[in-house]
Amino acid sequence: MTASAARARRRMPRTALLAALALAVVGCSSSAASPASPSPTATPTPPPDRVASIPSGAVKMTPQTDRSPVKSLSDEFEQPVPLGAGVNTAGAEDSPFILPDGKTLYFFFTPDVSIPVEKQILDGVTGIWVSHKTGDEWGPAERVLLQDPGKLSGDGCEFVSGDVMWFCSVREGYDGIHWFTARLSGGRWGDWQLADFPAAYEVGELHFTADGNTVYFHSGRTGGKGGLDIWMSTKSADGSWGEPVDVAAVNTDRDEGWPALSPDETELWISRDYALWRSKLVDGKWQTPVKMFGPLAGEASIDADGNVYFVHHYYDGETMIEADIYVAYRK
Repeated sequence: MTASAARARRRMPRTALLAALALAVVGCSSSAASPASPSPTATPTPPPDRVASIPSGAVKMTPQTDRSPVKSLSDEFEQPVPLGAGVNTAGAEDSPFILPDGKTLYFFFTPDVSIPVEKQILDGVTGIWVSHKTGDEWGPAERVLLQDPGKLSGDGCEFVSGDVMWFCSVREGYDGIHWFTARLSGGRWGDWQLADFPAAYEVGELHFTADGNTVYFHSGRTGGKGGLDIWMSTKSADGSWGEPVDVAAVNTDRDEGWPALSPDETELWISRDYALWRSKLVDGKWQTPVKMFGPLAGEASIDADGNVYFVHHYYDGETMIEADIYVAYRK
């Protein structure tokens, strides 16, 4: 994969990457033409071991071997550091989502970045994982199973609030990519339900306000400034989502994506130009974003202490080697 191709792949929304998986799902499904009925919580089959699925020749990168080390560009934060072995491996950890208490981290994992995305759905380990922090250590990650045993799905774009998870997926029983919700009960996620937005909104990765009444998302829909833009939609009294509004203050003619609000909702973090940018809310208006971390930093998630978790990609020349989850602690 060339650098330009690899970076173009990273520039795509997770929903766009999942589109390639749809062909694999349809090809293996006997009922992919129409939505299936909502699934009950089923007894899961333990997934294959995550670390064992990584190719034997994979190289585990470190800050010392990183040819493009990520840096903090603000004196508000300490220099970023990768999380420990409970989270990061020689495979690719991506799309972090930290709960406000800073003790539970969801992320997307695939063992081999050289495998075409449409084949990752078959490996049994690519998908959403979760790790819990005890003291200063992140425990071994566990797979978040969001499909009935024996059925295919490619899941990502996770957002968690309380006992509800939003995620995007391609799966047996559905054509194309859809948004779903799942509920946490007895320590397991289940009861997944279709939760699509109007198709014309073209909702990519998203972040809800704490009350659940406003959603920020990125989209390539027309009416913005060009490329991917950040949009917001507010829920109406009848529960429907209102017409999206372009968050003009943070958008340019380049790609802005992967929005994340701080828990106090006074900061809006976005990915642009392979770096992380932050906009502050002043007098009810979002301000022009400032570049905070780079290079090759993206998909921020912020805990209640203001610490920023994000993905950093490692390259060797034109080849992406792997990806890790980093954290930058607020001083």
